[in-house]
Amino acid sequence: MVKETFLKEVCDTLNRKKKKKTHVPFRLNMLFFVVFLLFSMLILRLGMVQIVYGDDYKREIERTEDVTVNSPVPRGKMFDRNGKVIVDNTPQNAITFTNNGYKQDEMLEVAERLAQLIEINTKKVQERDKKDYWIIKNPDEAEKKVSEKEIEALKKKHEGEQKELDKAIYQLTLDRITEEELKELKEQDLKVLAIFREFTSGYALTPQIVKNKDVTPEEFAVVSENLQLLPGVDTTTDWERYYAFGDTLKSVLGKVTSSDEGIPAEQLEYYMARDYSRNDRVGKSYIEMQYEEVLHGQKAKVKNITDKAGNVLETVPITDGQRGKDLVLSIDMDLQKAVEQIIEEELRAAKASPGTALLDRAYVLLMDPHTGEILSMAGKRIVKDEKTGKSEMQDDALGNITTTYNVGSAIKGATILTGFKEGVIQPNSVIYDRPLQIKNTPVKKSWKNFGPLNDINALKYSSNVYMFETAIRIGNGEYKFDRPLPLDPKGFDTIRDSFAQFGLGVRTGIDLPNEQTGFKGMSTMPGFMLDLAIGQYDTYSNMQLAQYVSVIANGGNRMEPHIVKEIREPLMENNELGPIVEEMEPKVLNRVELEKGWMERVQEGFRRVMQEKGGTAYTYFAGKEYKPAGKTGTAEAFYDGPERSKFGKEPPEVMNLSLVGYAPSVNPEVAMAVLVPWAYQGGRDHGANKKIGERVLDAYFDLKKNRHEEGKDSEDPVQKVENINEVLEGQEDVREEEENE
Repeated sequence: MVKETFLKEVCDTLNRKKKKKTHVPFRLNMLFFVVFLLFSMLILRLGMVQIVYGDDYKREIERTEDVTVNSPVPRGKMFDRNGKVIVDNTPQNAITFTNNGYKQDEMLEVAERLAQLIEINTKKVQERDKKDYWIIKNPDEAEKKVSEKEIEALKKKHEGEQKELDKAIYQLTLDRITEEELKELKEQDLKVLAIFREFTSGYALTPQIVKNKDVTPEEFAVVSENLQLLPGVDTTTDWERYYAFGDTLKSVLGKVTSSDEGIPAEQLEYYMARDYSRNDRVGKSYIEMQYEEVLHGQKAKVKNITDKAGNVLETVPITDGQRGKDLVLSIDMDLQKAVEQIIEEELRAAKASPGTALLDRAYVLLMDPHTGEILSMAGKRIVKDEKTGKSEMQDDALGNITTTYNVGSAIKGATILTGFKEGVIQPNSVIYDRPLQIKNTPVKKSWKNFGPLNDINALKYSSNVYMFETAIRIGNGEYKFDRPLPLDPKGFDTIRDSFAQFGLGVRTGIDLPNEQTGFKGMSTMPGFMLDLAIGQYDTYSNMQLAQYVSVIANGGNRMEPHIVKEIREPLMENNELGPIVEEMEPKVLNRVELEKGWMERVQEGFRRVMQEKGGTAYTYFAGKEYKPAGKTGTAEAFYDGPERSKFGKEPPEVMNLSLVGYAPSVNPEVAMAVLVPWAYQGGRDHGANKKIGERVLDAYFDLKKNRHEEGKDSEDPVQKVENINEVLEGQEDVREEEENE
């Protein structure tokens, strides 16, 4: 029994062990199996990655970025109408830096090396630049400027705004840098800072000019020899605008921003949308600005291939670029120089006359009346040098379009034609010239009592009364001695609308910015309508006078004036002119609609002014071979010049002098406007307008004669008129077709 019990227990024990042994391997096998499955899945996944997606991931690892960089090219040149270079580009050595992904400490190290090799102007370094540099050079001291407690307070203030927090801490650090600490920076530190400042002001992968002024041959050579030690630095050739005729016409030619200025902030969006870079030089005034897109040229393009880290792997040229297209101006620079000299001499001579303390400027504009081409645009102004106290003559050619004045009787041709159009006078209408006494108004009269005058002689003698009577009739009034003179205010609009057809009081269309249209008197009192008719109420520019007299000269076409004659492709050899890209054709802005014979009446009156005894300019132009026609002007005005503040609320009365004309009187080839503001106060008229006008027309025809003798004739004026008429007829046909459509 005991034996059986023992045996049973032994069997049970063996069975338990057997069961236990069979259970453990099962778990282990399950574990191995699971591990096997996981490894199988991992191997399968790795296989999928390598076999199926391997190429994609390889491409991602090796992924590069293509960054296209534009390099500026020299601007286009400017020539005068005879092919003489006016504005060119002068090459100059330059040192540049291109940020190819360099870190701040790397750029600073290069700046330190470069500072050992070149001189650099440190005047541009500002206090903020010094503080930034001090922080870079003294990071430990800078960190102590702001305490942990202050940082914690700032964290609460800018919670969740890391950028604002960093900015606040940095600003606090800057504010606590003392003058004594900044004085620790030595001259060599400032040189490094000036260079580093240029490095950091550029844009990634875009060459930034470090120095392009006064780079000596020694500096250029030593930097070139050490380029391997100056990563990002390069030596190249830059350009600078060169003016072949000095200051002649310079204000009209305009200016270009420097490499430091780049694109003006107010025009940044405009230029960036046209593929410009922020540091590109652009035209910032007048012709340089007006024709920026022509002169700027096609940039050289280079593609930089970079890796994900921004490192440049390869540079591939795309286009070489081409300098800007050239402009051929309508200006004749020989004539321009002669006119400027005449203005200077006559302006100085006039200043020697009594009553000329306020006289300081004069303007002359010559224009082809058939094409609108500006042949000469000259102006001079006497300015006192604040340092030396001496007076000097400055270019003020822009005053022809940017300043306006009362011009006086020069506009009486427009008054006569307005009277014809309104039907208030007819050709050969006679009006008795005598003083007009309007109740409670000073006597209004001509400079002499002429008695009966017709329209032609009214122009010849410059009768004010003839023009007053014409204006009274336009205003539906009737003059009676010492009685009130009520006039319809609509007469102002009638006269001004008519004057505008000649270019007076409106934009002329000149291809230059900032043209002024003039001041229109606000009062509608009857007496001012009479003043308007003789050019003593509204103000006009000398450009408007030139356009107005051109309408008289050519028989009724208001031509759009332009100073650019042609756009040409650039050529590199010997300043030669390339093929024509665009030629500026004559453009008629409007036609003054007149009945047959009306314009001839005014033209005859203008002829008598200069060629017939008694004419207001006869003394100066009698017997001239070129047989001119024109009209003088003298206007009573109030001084409004640079000395205006000295006179308080009552500026002194002055006399403005003007002269318009053209020559020859038959088939004219040149129109002229002369304006001498604030010519004198009281005293005697020194005739500067007529003296300048005479000498200018003499110079024009003398130059033409000399060129003829040298075999350098320009186009025959008669043939030119025929050619222009063909162009104008073509334009008229186009307009008629458009209207019919």
